[in-house]
Amino acid sequence: MSYTDWTFSKSKEYYQKLREHILESEEYEGVVLCDGMEEAFLGIGVQFTNSPIAVYDREKCIEILAKDMTHEEAEEYFEFNVIGAWVGEQTPMFLTRGAALYGI
Repeated sequence: MSYTDWTFSKSKEYYQKLREHILESEEYEGVVLCDGMEEAFLGIGVQFTNSPIAVYDREKCIEILAKDMTHEEAEEYFEFNVIGAWVGEQTPMFLTRGAALYGI
């Protein structure tokens, strides 16, 4: 099983426990999680002098949205309503994986 398969094959119970741990942990205080994007969650990112932030797989987020709309509509919705939503310093980050940069 590849890392990607392992990351995205977790159960709802796993994500619920992970969410609870993050929200209750002092280490991750203030981290903002995206509802409905649990399968796209990659982890917590940290950077010197900045607060920790949730990191999600951009392509997986769009794939999740595309279950209820076309891929094009999902991309547009994602760009405007997810990427465009500023919820403070700890607004989540959306990672574009290397292969996606080249359209592979």
